[in-house]
Amino acid sequence: MQLGRNRRGDIFGLVAGIAFVGLACLAGLATAARQAQQQTAPPVGTPQYDVLITNGHIIDGSGNPWFSGSIGIKDGKIVDVGRLVNPTARRTIDAAGLVVTPGFIDLHCHSDFPLLVDGNGQSMLRQGVTTEILGEHASAGPILGPDREEVDRSLRRMGTSLDWTTLGEYFARMQRQGFSPNIASYVGSEQVWVDVIGTKKRRPTPEEMERIKGLVDQAMREGALGVASDLAVPPNAYLTTDDLIELSKVVAKYGGIYATHLRNEADGSPAAIAEAIEIGEKAHVPVHIFHFKYSGVENWGHIQSLIDEIQQARDRGVDITVNQYPYPAGFNPLRNVALPPKYLAGTVDEMLARLKDSQARDEIRADIANGLPGWDSDVREAGGWHGILISALLSPENRKFIGKRMDEVAQMMGKDPVDALCDLLISERMGGSAIYFSVSEQDIRRAMPQPWLSFGSDGGAVSPAMTWLGNPHPRYYGTFARVLARYVREDKVITLPDAIRKMTSQAAEITGLTDRGLLRPGMAADIAIFDPDKVEDKATFEQPMQYAVGFQYVIVNGTVVIDKGDHTGAHPGRVLYGRGKAHS
Repeated sequence: MQLGRNRRGDIFGLVAGIAFVGLACLAGLATAARQAQQQTAPPVGTPQYDVLITNGHIIDGSGNPWFSGSIGIKDGKIVDVGRLVNPTARRTIDAAGLVVTPGFIDLHCHSDFPLLVDGNGQSMLRQGVTTEILGEHASAGPILGPDREEVDRSLRRMGTSLDWTTLGEYFARMQRQGFSPNIASYVGSEQVWVDVIGTKKRRPTPEEMERIKGLVDQAMREGALGVASDLAVPPNAYLTTDDLIELSKVVAKYGGIYATHLRNEADGSPAAIAEAIEIGEKAHVPVHIFHFKYSGVENWGHIQSLIDEIQQARDRGVDITVNQYPYPAGFNPLRNVALPPKYLAGTVDEMLARLKDSQARDEIRADIANGLPGWDSDVREAGGWHGILISALLSPENRKFIGKRMDEVAQMMGKDPVDALCDLLISERMGGSAIYFSVSEQDIRRAMPQPWLSFGSDGGAVSPAMTWLGNPHPRYYGTFARVLARYVREDKVITLPDAIRKMTSQAAEITGLTDRGLLRPGMAADIAIFDPDKVEDKATFEQPMQYAVGFQYVIVNGTVVIDKGDHTGAHPGRVLYGRGKAHS
């Protein structure tokens, strides 16, 4: 019995000792926790967040339906999302009745130089775009050799100048100057080709091809997302499939992608898509197609065949995606509207000399009427000269033609349409731009719901003050608002959560921007807040320079840039680098 009592006492003592030690440990932990809290917690009265968004319908970019809650932002990042308890902030935005989404990513934008002129980027920000992807075929760097003079001449007409050489130096110039939206860029396949070979139609020597590949490699290490081409016009049209595979193999080393304006978007579209797929398969890179369409009146209603071609490639393991702008018309330099490729070769002076030759004009007429292998003019695709709308001309004496159809211009000039076009190009030194109506509204609607399709404006961040633009395509001002107003709210072609997914997380995934596109803690605070019942694109083909409406707030890297519908003048935009930057 005694032994039992002693054992019981020993057990009681052991338990008591454990309890005492446990209490001491807990007390120590509590003390340590209080000390840590004292060291890390903000002083009493210090706001928890820089910006707090409350009462909104949150659509987080994943494709999920909206949920109610708040978003806390601090130091440019999203810190908290959901039903927050007693949050405090330096600034609170009441989003009652509004939708809160990630900022939109424009997958195809031409703001490379307009943002140098005006860093506010208003036409894009006012429709919720917080990141623009630049650099299709003729990127802002590297710019070497004879091309520098022509680029500098163009920039001076805009009110700025060329003071950089490489893509990395362009990024540095932009960051020093300041701008409102974020930017990222491809390196253009045409750009590096012209840097080494110029504009003449010839094959590169093996040494020249190595130099071209070296320029792509350098651009990737400076932060390019991949390599991008526009194969419809010279000199980019001179690159063969094998050339593009070689350049794409370079970007594959850095986790980049191959993006392309197809070699043909009309009758030759199936073959052009097959070429893009082949490049992706042989170079082992993802492929992204700009402004997916089946152009040409005779092809309207047949886009399903192209959709099937892409889906079949995806089914066998090719990572291929596309983007779309929601308009029935394209936008091209005026010289690309009707001139066969051979007339676009060489320098500007060489082009002008050809257009002055009456025999060359007769050949152009015949080529427009009959087409050429691999080429159809925008005139044919638009169903005739009335399908071509003059949008921009630089010479004061030609401004009266802006907003006129090309057959109307010919009548005003008292000339045949080909003569009128050639004379207009001569007086503009091959400048000017035009809109051509060649896309079916039915095809736009059929393509839009495809899960691998996102959106790209093929426009730019501009403002009405940029008079040198003339009348740009309305997509510069309205692409994303038009999708939300017409195709989501009115016609219900796609749902709002899916539209937001396409504009945000899917676009980020395509380009490899891993810190954008979702409203999640740790992500960059790029956010759009809009009224889904009032969002609308105001820009038209006749009066394109009108900002979209309905976007109350737009936040870039945690800074409010659009505040109650007005631009604050803030420039919090950043250069977003591709994966190769980490290897530089």
